[in-house]
Amino acid sequence: MQTITRLWIGLIALVLLSPLGLILPAEFGARSAWGEWSADEMQSLVGYVPRGMEQLSTIWHAPMPDYAMRGQEHASLHSLSVSYILSGLMGMALVVLLSVLIGRVLAKRENYDAS
Repeated sequence: MQTITRLWIGLIALVLLSPLGLILPAEFGARSAWGEWSADEMQSLVGYVPRGMEQLSTIWHAPMPDYAMRGQEHASLHSLSVSYILSGLMGMALVVLLSVLIGRVLAKRENYDAS
């Protein structure tokens, strides 16, 4: 099996496993996944909000907050799992697209420098 085929299989497997980030915290009564705390959650967990996090929380707003599509913020775990997978696919597509574009730019630059 070619390396690129194994890479695609691995990426798709990771996308399909991504709902575990929803299921496991819900199953074990955890608040949220590691590192995905809001400023409010950080305040309640450690008693303060780091200055950088506080500044960025007013600037950056995720395109799919909590990995849910609009109107699904309070949906069932099953519906959110589908949104998690869609979010993973969109993220994977974005990374692949950027990698291909950067690769093409670098390849053109190498061809230009070689001539």
